[in-house]
Amino acid sequence: MEETKMAFDKDAIIASLKEASISDLNDLVKAIEEEFDVSAAAPVAVAAAGADGGAAKDSYDVELTESGDQKVKAIKAVREITGLGLKDAKGLVDNVPSVIKEGVSEDEANDLKAKLEEVGGVVTLK
Repeated sequence: MEETKMAFDKDAIIASLKEASISDLNDLVKAIEEEFDVSAAAPVAVAAAGADGGAAKDSYDVELTESGDQKVKAIKAVREITGLGLKDAKGLVDNVPSVIKEGVSEDEANDLKAKLEEVGGVVTLK
């Protein structure tokens, strides 16, 4: 009897990966490296960064994802937050998503988020 070859089911593999733990993914990467004699240094680094992502963050990036319908007020808020000139602040508001401020504390990030949301902006903390 001839063995039939199973079809490659990319969607099933992706679904399995979504449910896997970081430890399982790390083991998978090691097994793939050994089986195919390749190095996956970058994916391992990404997996390690994902594991650290579960820990409490000490710095945040404030990203304006939508400027809202009060653009003039949003521009004023961005100028106040960043100290940028009118043209640069307008550029950030007009070209969302835009990182408004990087590496700020959680309290400052939440304060900046509140200021931008007050003028109709939608903000994501990363």
